[in-house]
Amino acid sequence: MTDKPAAAQARDLRTYRHFDLLLAVFIVVLLISNLVGQKICQIGPFVISGAQLLFPITYIFGDVFTEVYGYAASRRAIWIGFLANTLLAVMGLITVWLPPAPGWPNQQAFATVFYQIPRLIVASLVAYWCGEFTNSFTLAKMKLWTGGRMLWTRTVGSTVTGQFVDTVILVLIGFAGTAPASTLVKLAASAYFGKVAYEVAATPVTYAVVGFLKRSEGLDAFDYKSDFNPFHWGTP
Repeated sequence: MTDKPAAAQARDLRTYRHFDLLLAVFIVVLLISNLVGQKICQIGPFVISGAQLLFPITYIFGDVFTEVYGYAASRRAIWIGFLANTLLAVMGLITVWLPPAPGWPNQQAFATVFYQIPRLIVASLVAYWCGEFTNSFTLAKMKLWTGGRMLWTRTVGSTVTGQFVDTVILVLIGFAGTAPASTLVKLAASAYFGKVAYEVAATPVTYAVVGFLKRSEGLDAFDYKSDFNPFHWGTP
């Protein structure tokens, strides 16, 4: 495995066998989580949305990108995901607002799936962007602090911070003023602890995927000299 600076590694991303596939699956999971979010499911005593089943997986992908390929690679994935999410939301609004053809009976069903309140779109996009970058930054820094040991501490630690930022921003922007503060606190707390528990439960899978990728790619990125500015698009 190599331990060259992550910035140098990022320039070689196209040479790695699995990065493009991982990026594609990450984007697909992210977009599907938005499309299935309207469905409310009952699983035993728990009531959750379809998005809660899928969206936490994007944080696992963020851990994998940062742990294996470095912060610059994760930054690229986050921005591409943000742009894809924005395009989906905008096109959803446009196509719902366009008048349906006479005799087409599925306008309401189509709107149920693709229409989102603009306030919730903004909340979702801002929360995703802030939460994912917090997750990636935390993991990259913790990897340096631990010398690459104890992967579980940084996968869990980055989720604790990233999901906290994501959940708080989503609730504040999306729901502030629509319900009593106590209700919003309960909503945020239940969503937050559920997402953290999800990632803790997925730790063995994360270990297996990270281990496979490091061996297969011959890579183990350490962000000693990385530029952590999230607004620097792409790679150096």
